[in-house]
Amino acid sequence: MEIEQIKSLIRDVPDFPESGIVFKDITPVLADPIAFSTIVDLIVVHFGRGNVDKVVGIEARGFILAAPVAYHFGAGIIPVRKKGKLPSETIGQEYALEYGTASLEIHKDAVRPGERVLVVDDVLATGGTARAAASLVEAIGGKVCGIACLIELDFLHGRDKVRDYDLLTLIRF
Repeated sequence: MEIEQIKSLIRDVPDFPESGIVFKDITPVLADPIAFSTIVDLIVVHFGRGNVDKVVGIEARGFILAAPVAYHFGAGIIPVRKKGKLPSETIGQEYALEYGTASLEIHKDAVRPGERVLVVDDVLATGGTARAAASLVEAIGGKVCGIACLIELDFLHGRDKVRDYDLLTLIRF
């Protein structure tokens, strides 16, 4: 399946989660088995088998993409979640969203020193979420080998916040 075909499956939802925001809904992409497997395969091919030890999935849609990516790498998966959602000892990072601020957390023991970690999320908007996740991985000793996002919202310039990493985005708006 071609990227433009996958892009055509993404629907805009106006005024979600707040007035003035146009949400990019990827659920039709996830429901299409060819589109879904294509995006997973493109991420795996870009970063290469044998180059990733762990895959971070950012809550919540990042979990959906990260799990099959980790499986194909033969890697472990690490959830990075909103504050207060992880059960063991964590460290946190605040970051800015396009419509406010938020905080992410990771378990302190999620990564062994030097492990190669790929950060996966659905959308790169302002770059704050991806940057926060990468910072958390580095704070516990991991080496971020890249960031992969299905969608990039060019007009928010999120790429600028993660320019130090190998960034793969498949669809740009």
